[in-house]
Amino acid sequence: MAAATDSTPWIAMYHSVGDCSEDPYRITVTPDRLDRQLYWLSRRGLRGVSVSALLAAPTRAGLVGLTFDDGYADFLDHALPVLTSHGFGATLFVLPGRLGGENAWDPLGPRKPLLTADGIREAAEAGVEIGSHGLTHVDLTQADDVTLKSEVVESRALLEELTGTQIGGFCYPYGTLDQRAVDTVRDAGYRYACAIDPGPINGPLALPRVHIGQQDTAVRLFLKHRLHRLRRRPVEGI
Repeated sequence: MAAATDSTPWIAMYHSVGDCSEDPYRITVTPDRLDRQLYWLSRRGLRGVSVSALLAAPTRAGLVGLTFDDGYADFLDHALPVLTSHGFGATLFVLPGRLGGENAWDPLGPRKPLLTADGIREAAEAGVEIGSHGLTHVDLTQADDVTLKSEVVESRALLEELTGTQIGGFCYPYGTLDQRAVDTVRDAGYRYACAIDPGPINGPLALPRVHIGQQDTAVRLFLKHRLHRLRRRPVEGI
């Protein structure tokens, strides 16, 4: 049982950190809520780390992978200071094809600015792991072969040039994946990839994650952590 639990890593999925008064997709948490959530982890002997650190650890007991999708500019102002205050690490999945742009893929808005190249470098220099979220945030299961390869391969190359470090992590936009997308990610040289609920696909290139939002207080966090451990099957190959 212990081995199964250890091979079922708990990875939390965040997006934007800031004002959540207008948040139709429920992707935003306030800095205060994030601080309380990370405090809840600390009090239970859990430490937030990057996905790479989580997977590389001899034992994953007491570790939680913290991920932030889309590369919102508010990460530097609102998320990073909270992470730093708790001594936690994280992985930031960014879109090198939309540097300094906005979340145009969300039709309901609101429009949120994305990190520039300098912003991504600043996060990396602060110790945050940078991963690819594709070039422009498209559903890879609906992309043609050329677009799929471009989103996966070119995004990695651009981020490696931008940060001067090897990019080992990928995150499927919208959390959607199929075997074709997984194979492309593997062929591109990524060591792991994050999804949401990968269904029948298993392994380090299809890691499940748990969405964490503004409504996740202590009780909900406890339930999400407990249910993830009970309901998720062990991830093979990690």
